[in-house]
Amino acid sequence: MRPFFLLFALALTLAGFAQSSVRQHLNFDDDWKFHLGHAADPHRDFNYGIGNILAKTGDAAHTAISMDFDDRSWAPVQLPHDWAVALPFSNVPNGDVDAHGYRSVGALFPENSIGWYRKNFTVSRADSGKRFVIQFDGIFRDSKVWVNNCYLGGHFSGYSGSSYDITDFIRFNAKNTIVVRVDASQYEGWFYEGAGIYRHTWLNVYDNLHIVPDGGVYVHTSSGEGKATVTVATRVENRNLAPATATVSTYITDRAGKKLTQSKEQPVSLAINGTGTITDSMELSAPNLWSLDDPYLYRLVAIIRSGGRTVDSMTVKFGVRTITVDKDKGLFVNGKPVKIQGVCCHQDHAGVGSALPDYLQYYRIQLLKEMGVNGYRTSHNPPTPELLEACDSLGMLVLDETRLLNSAAEYGAEWEKLILRDRNHPSIFMWSIGNEEWMIQTSNWGKRIAQNQVVKQQELDPSRTATYAANVGNVWHGVNEVIPVRGFNYNLGGLDPYRKEHPDQPIMGTEVASTVSTRSIFNKDTVNAYVPDYDSVAPPWASTAEYWWKIAAAREWFMGGFAWTGFDYRGEPTPFQWPDINSHFGIMDMCGFPKTVYYYYQSWWTDKDVLHIAPHWNWKGKEGQPIPVWVNTNADNVELLLNGKSLGKKDMPRNGHLEWIVNYAPGKLEAVAYKKGKKLTALVQTTGEPYRIVVKPTKNTLLADGKDAAVFNVTVVDKQGMEVPDAASLLHFSVTGNAQIIGVGNGDPSSHEADKYNDNGWQRRLFGGKCQVIVQSDSNSRVAGVTGQSGARSGDVQFRAEGEGLQSGTATVHAAF
Repeated sequence: MRPFFLLFALALTLAGFAQSSVRQHLNFDDDWKFHLGHAADPHRDFNYGIGNILAKTGDAAHTAISMDFDDRSWAPVQLPHDWAVALPFSNVPNGDVDAHGYRSVGALFPENSIGWYRKNFTVSRADSGKRFVIQFDGIFRDSKVWVNNCYLGGHFSGYSGSSYDITDFIRFNAKNTIVVRVDASQYEGWFYEGAGIYRHTWLNVYDNLHIVPDGGVYVHTSSGEGKATVTVATRVENRNLAPATATVSTYITDRAGKKLTQSKEQPVSLAINGTGTITDSMELSAPNLWSLDDPYLYRLVAIIRSGGRTVDSMTVKFGVRTITVDKDKGLFVNGKPVKIQGVCCHQDHAGVGSALPDYLQYYRIQLLKEMGVNGYRTSHNPPTPELLEACDSLGMLVLDETRLLNSAAEYGAEWEKLILRDRNHPSIFMWSIGNEEWMIQTSNWGKRIAQNQVVKQQELDPSRTATYAANVGNVWHGVNEVIPVRGFNYNLGGLDPYRKEHPDQPIMGTEVASTVSTRSIFNKDTVNAYVPDYDSVAPPWASTAEYWWKIAAAREWFMGGFAWTGFDYRGEPTPFQWPDINSHFGIMDMCGFPKTVYYYYQSWWTDKDVLHIAPHWNWKGKEGQPIPVWVNTNADNVELLLNGKSLGKKDMPRNGHLEWIVNYAPGKLEAVAYKKGKKLTALVQTTGEPYRIVVKPTKNTLLADGKDAAVFNVTVVDKQGMEVPDAASLLHFSVTGNAQIIGVGNGDPSSHEADKYNDNGWQRRLFGGKCQVIVQSDSNSRVAGVTGQSGARSGDVQFRAEGEGLQSGTATVHAAF
């Protein structure tokens, strides 16, 4: 995975490159205080609802809004922060609590469903005269924001950003206090959603004459015959107290910063509070095209000059590429056919809930690419910006989806905001206007809403098209009448009849599969709520991986699809309920550990040499009993041998798998395959008892910036060094150096162990022989390290895992200062 980590480090370096001295985009995540409030008792909600905070501007009425409020007992937190992931599980008879993973958050738990955040900050008087805007990338949910006792506004949705101009309220060279009240009582989705300021927060500082911050620079490209035309629309706003004149120009650099081309300065005159848009185009000769295998990103810099000086500039990363959707031939990227080998994903990860360090976005996308995934659907909400940056940098097509199909004022604005925010990302190949709106999707008013949303998308981003994720088969009436690309959620039996009746409408699988399996468990277990780790069980509406992919692979006009889901996620336990607290749909579990179906997809979605045997071969007490054995491979044929004795040779069917029934005997189960004459082998073997812990960090360097993170995957081996696949030992974890553990997990969908610990007692039980620990560099690590007597830098992070009766495992990650 070395190339991935180099790309990740490069992306972080270029984030600094993008910052201009005239415009500051300052991370605002540090030094917050947090405390739970109460949704039903105003006395326990710091008098909110009792004190009359609406009577006079600046009157905080002795609530937690007040600048002088004593928050010394509040917990210090660093954003992003998800308070729900640390709450206990509650088995209550409520379908929404079930769907959210039984976490005790929501209206039934008023004591856990309000969160208060406070932060003090200072602004130098030397910066007076500039504009100051607080930007929240995501707060779940229904947030209210105050600065210096003054109400700024609120935002209802948990999946889109909000910004507040605080220029009029700033106190220079003095304490400023920002307060956020978050109300997570009302769910938005039917899956785990988290709670709190779970995405990044920023302080943006820029001139009164500036580029509009939300979608103010729009870049789109066209290419052909060895050149590309880059069209740029720059929208400028004047917040000065007098009319202003300025010039707008742009230039393009390669990713190393070398200037390639530049436009002429164009004049613009703006009234007070006026806006204007300047459009220009430039040509690139022999451009590096953005593609799945070579995701090359250029930089475009827009510059505003007035009065002989640069007053604002903004840098946008973009890619040169063409997307074509053909009703008969499917999807093309840069003129080459691409079958969508996609996955749907929710946004949470083991240990950290919905508050992911940026590194985890890159880590998860890279895991998907290694499986052969080329498409990611942001189910069912706008993603965090860092997810799109990872897809841009690593080469992943994105179907960007809004939360609801709704054209009314608030949700209509959410749709518009999503497009304006994301339209410069080359990874986005299509927009999704909604998902399974079963109340309206086949009605005339659903058709009218969809038509409005499609028209708005074409207005804001004519370079792309849109789809809708419809969980109906051969149905035309309603949304499907007006959507440019028909999306099928399951119901693949209606695929061919629909195509026959509507041959001029392109078709894709917006949601397919939904196979359920539990990593490392190979028998149905209704007590622990586990299902076998084969591609064999699917709910009534769904199908196996093999069923849908054979359909997709055989139809040129079918663009491919997005399997539900790439990773397990909290909530929506299926097919069981309690004690199950997360889904079984993932091709990987919540930690990103592969299940058996992973190797099916990898066999047919990559050119790698794949040969995988399931299950493991530790079946003490089942000697002589039949064990189903599955082999996934893209080889031509496979021979299976048990302790050297052949169990038969079989040809591999295209887009299929092979099965044997083997009477268990301890020892070695081996597969020997030939792929175009090349010999491949795979082995599962009966192991001894757990003996030693093995720790594998996913990278060797941790940026000492208080933000970067690393994943430590933990297993155990026997005395012969073989990984024990059914180990369930309880392990304890610690780190020394300038880092901290922020979450633990093991992929067990029925585990009620804590994801978070408030002290040094971090622990997790192995599940299927594996667990995972997320470590983040500490804010103190931003101070330069010191070399100790041992020669190791004191900032280096030493990770240790211990377990009773086991040799400890350790790993050291270098802290880069």
